[in-house]
Amino acid sequence: MGIKKLHISLYTIITRKTAESLVVNKSQFNYLIRQTRNFTAKLPEKPIYISTPIFYVNAKPHIGHLYSVVLADSIKRYHELKGHNVILSTGTDEHGLKIQQAASTNLKSPQEFCDEDLFNRANIGYSKFIRTTDERHKEAVQVFWDRLIAGQYVYKDIHEGWYSVSDEAFYPATQIKKFTDPSSGEDYMVSIESEQRVIWMKEENYKFRLSILRDKLLQWLEEKPSVIVPEFRINEVKGWLESGLTDLSISRASSRVDWGISVPGDPEQTIYVWLDALINYLTVTGFPWVNDTRDTMLSNGWPADLHIVGKDILRFHAVYWPAFLIAANIPLPRKILAHSHWTMGKQKMSKSRGNVVDPFQVLDLYGVDAMRYYLMRDGGISDDGDYSEDWIQERYRKELAGQLGNLLLRCTSAAVNPSQHIPQKPAKSTSEDIILHQKLIELPELIDQCYKEFHFRKALDLISDTLAEANKYISDNQPWILVKDPGQAERLNNVLYYALESMRIIGILLQPIMPEKMTQLLNKLGVLEDERKWDAAIFGKGWPNQNDLSRRLGTLEKVLFPPLKKQY
Repeated sequence: MGIKKLHISLYTIITRKTAESLVVNKSQFNYLIRQTRNFTAKLPEKPIYISTPIFYVNAKPHIGHLYSVVLADSIKRYHELKGHNVILSTGTDEHGLKIQQAASTNLKSPQEFCDEDLFNRANIGYSKFIRTTDERHKEAVQVFWDRLIAGQYVYKDIHEGWYSVSDEAFYPATQIKKFTDPSSGEDYMVSIESEQRVIWMKEENYKFRLSILRDKLLQWLEEKPSVIVPEFRINEVKGWLESGLTDLSISRASSRVDWGISVPGDPEQTIYVWLDALINYLTVTGFPWVNDTRDTMLSNGWPADLHIVGKDILRFHAVYWPAFLIAANIPLPRKILAHSHWTMGKQKMSKSRGNVVDPFQVLDLYGVDAMRYYLMRDGGISDDGDYSEDWIQERYRKELAGQLGNLLLRCTSAAVNPSQHIPQKPAKSTSEDIILHQKLIELPELIDQCYKEFHFRKALDLISDTLAEANKYISDNQPWILVKDPGQAERLNNVLYYALESMRIIGILLQPIMPEKMTQLLNKLGVLEDERKWDAAIFGKGWPNQNDLSRRLGTLEKVLFPPLKKQY
């Protein structure tokens, strides 16, 4: 038994009377109890565990993929700035019929077809990357399957219905409609929800007793009313549950789908790709956990603190996944954020409409951090975001270059600060300072609340508003004139301090969204590495050694936000 378990056992099992008989005297025993309490109090906290969906790799990534991972990465970086240990998991879903078909179309094996990703290009700081073809995932899926069998939640039966290869899902007759292809005139059936083609399918496979878990799922939602974000989507999930649940097909015949994980003990069946895929969230935590203890589960991050998904896969994450977990006797995730989609011209993006955005192209054109800013600024949690190249350029020119980049140039130039020193904190504010002063006092707490509540549009509105006020402050106080009058040295110091303090605070608060650009900005301001955590974003707390005259502004190799290239 390890020391940790020994101490816990002593503390929780041995009674005081019995323990006193085992030690020389009471003082020694009391010392042991105190040390045990101290030890247990110092047990490592559960890391904050955030996940993105794992993405199908049967086609090129799209802007929705980019938005999901940028959203997750920004939240992860926010928590890290707060001093938390964070796990960010992402990856690729590499099993299933549509990947098998896509690989065949491209004359590749399924494994060869799955070797591309977007994550590193967008500077996603993931700590776990999972591929469903990993051997560790195969083991996790098989153990999970065995748990479902042991709980008597699985049985074999004939299943028939309308099946979408693209969605990897069956749909009831009420959820399909006839569609006529305008180019060929061909009639076929499609899913109303996803608009993907469906075919009639009948085969023997394994089923999961989803129907008997309806009441438990409803109870979960009643007890955890904030488990789904945004809140209105919980009514959508309740509606699905209240309308009744049918048992779910969780395998496919291997003769038709062999690119997947075989059902344990039945190689003629392949585990349903969605069951396989959802288990990735457990795989990255080391499931099956050693000794299957609660401490091991928690120390590895489970239960997940935040699943980030698109609204189109909410049913899988808010109905099927918690049902599977209940059946396997595993704690449910703490929160599910279902973000909205990206449209273009208020229309759904699709290849047939020619309005699909290549994320690699826009990252190259506008830069990684500028695109991250745009996605977080205009992306939709509750409502769809409408993608617009004009708006990207507008945000870039007016907010990033015009406000943020311009303010940095105006308050760090040699023309207004020849010595490039860091100004002293003013002894008192004047009437000219009061508006900006108040905004800087209030901003960190307001932004913190926005991050906690996933109100990123509002957060960036507040930051943009503060930047506009700081630029107005510079224009009103004209430091380029103050610098020429030795009698205005104190006033010049105050003006530069407020301008630089605006940049420092905003630079810290924007780090989760624009990590590279804000590193450059904070370097230029001379802010040390240990001065960049969230709790440093308080007015007057910056540059703790500012009385040291050796502290100077840093250097900036190039303009923070250079003019856009004329490629659009």
